[in-house]
Amino acid sequence: MIRRHFWNDQAGLGQGCPESLEKVIPVAARRQARTVIGGWSGYQPTELRSLGAIAEQLELGAVFYKDEESRFEISSFKALGGAYAVQCLLRDVFEEVTGRSVTLEDVERNHHPDLAADVTVVTATDGNHGRSVAWGAERFGCGCVIHMHEQVSLGRQAAVEAFGATVRRVPGNYDDSVRAAARDAALNGWFVVSDTSWPGYEDIPRSVMAGYTVMSSEAMEQWPLDAPPTHVFLQGGCGGMAAAIGIDLWSRSGEDRPRIVIVEPEPAACLYESATAGELRMVDITTETVMAGLSCGEVSLVAWPVIAAAVDDFLTIGDESIGPLMRRLARESSIVAGESAVAGLAGLMAAAADSDVARRLGLSAESRVLLFGTEGATDPEVYRRLVD
Repeated sequence: MIRRHFWNDQAGLGQGCPESLEKVIPVAARRQARTVIGGWSGYQPTELRSLGAIAEQLELGAVFYKDEESRFEISSFKALGGAYAVQCLLRDVFEEVTGRSVTLEDVERNHHPDLAADVTVVTATDGNHGRSVAWGAERFGCGCVIHMHEQVSLGRQAAVEAFGATVRRVPGNYDDSVRAAARDAALNGWFVVSDTSWPGYEDIPRSVMAGYTVMSSEAMEQWPLDAPPTHVFLQGGCGGMAAAIGIDLWSRSGEDRPRIVIVEPEPAACLYESATAGELRMVDITTETVMAGLSCGEVSLVAWPVIAAAVDDFLTIGDESIGPLMRRLARESSIVAGESAVAGLAGLMAAAADSDVARRLGLSAESRVLLFGTEGATDPEVYRRLVD
C-alpha cells in the first residue's frame, strides 16, 4: 500500500532544466565520471531488463529495470560513487602534497603509492556505500575506516572487511554513524568520503553523485523504445542518487523530461517530510525498515535543491511487499534484487493498484516506466531470508 503521497506542484515538469541545477553536477563532471569509470578494469554496462509480465499486469506500456546486481565486485550502483570519490580525493591530496599536476589516471595506476599509504578515508554506511569506499581504498592503496550503526547486518560488515577496511560500530541509527565518522576524521586527520552532505562539506558528495550518473547515462543509451520514458521511479535515502539521476535525465531531455517519483520507506521518509514542509526536515528513525540502504533520516544538502525542483511526486511505502517482490523477480526474470533494489518497483505497483494515485501520477497504457534496481544480494543471508 501507498502510505502517503505528496504531489510537488513546484517541480518543473514540462520546463527546461534550470542552469542553477545543471551546476550541481555539471555536464563536464558527468562526462569525466563516465570516461574514468568506463576505464576501470572490469567495467561493463549493467543490463536494462524488460519486466513485460509486470507491465501487462499493471496495464502499462512498458516497464524497464536497470539491474545493478553485476556492478563490479560490489553488486550495487554504489560502486560508481564511493570508489570514484576516493580516486578524486587522492588526486587532490597528491597535487597538494607534491605541488604538481596529478591526473585521475595517475591515481588509477598507483603512481604515488607512498603518498596513498599516508591517507585514510572514513565514512558511515548502511552497507553498500561503505563497501564501495573500502573497495576504492584497496584499489588505490589508501587506508579505510568504516562506521556502521548497530542495526547493520554482520554480513554487510564482513563484506566491507573483505576489502581490508576497519569497521567501527556506532550505537544508534545511520545518522548517528555519519556524525561519528565526521568526529573521528577530525580527531585523526582522516578524510570523510560521504554520500551525503552538510554545510561546509559538499565537494566529495558531488563526486559521488557524478559517479552515479554513469548508471542513468547507460540506461538512456540502452533504452530500446523509440519514445523515451514517461516515468522514473527512484529510491529515496539521503537523496544523492535521486538528485544525480534527476539532473542527468532533466539535462538530457529538457522540457520532455519524464515524471520523477521518489519512493521511501515510511519510517525513513526524510525527503517526503522535507518536500511537504518546503524546507529541510530531519526524521528521527526509531524503527528500522527492511530496506536497509534507504534508512536515512537527514537529506543531503547538495541534493536538496535538485529534489525540490525535479521530483514531481513523493511516495512512502511499508515493508510488506519487499520480500514477495524480490521472490517474484527471482522466479519470473532470474533477477537477484536486494531489498533496497525493489523499492521503486514496490512504489510503482502500489501506485498502479490505487486508482486515485495512478490517476494523479498519470499512469496509463501509454506509460513507459524506468526503474533502477540498485543492488543485488549484498547480504546473501538477508536475501535468502526475505525471498524464502
